[in-house]
Amino acid sequence: MPYSPLLIKPFKDELIDVGVKEMVTPEDVDKIMDQSGTTLVVINSVCGCAAGMARPAIRKIMEDDSIKKPDRIVTVFAGQDLDATARFRNYIADIPPSSPSIALFKDKELIYFIPKHRIESRDANAIANDLTSVFEEYLVD
Repeated sequence: MPYSPLLIKPFKDELIDVGVKEMVTPEDVDKIMDQSGTTLVVINSVCGCAAGMARPAIRKIMEDDSIKKPDRIVTVFAGQDLDATARFRNYIADIPPSSPSIALFKDKELIYFIPKHRIESRDANAIANDLTSVFEEYLVD
């Protein structure tokens, strides 16, 4: 049973308000993942490490115009968008479910992944710095 939409609205809005696009249906996921280029996917959740580390790291990246960003930055909410989350997890089927987590794709190929255990043990700045380094390495003009 999914979380109440009213309960999680602030958690979703924290990313949406800075320009992260939502994927709420399996069709949304397929439409995004079928596009060429680079896609950062944030699996959002209600847990404390999503609130204290993952979402603030993504906000920091989104708000800093000096950081090179993927072509798309999207999110799916585990525990709410159940079908969309399940569909997205098909794209990373070899990785155990982990929320929050962050995945970077280039042309449907997973090139970088941060699971929950690498989020909950660090602060938002460290996560944002890691992602920025990965972007510098993999995102070309």
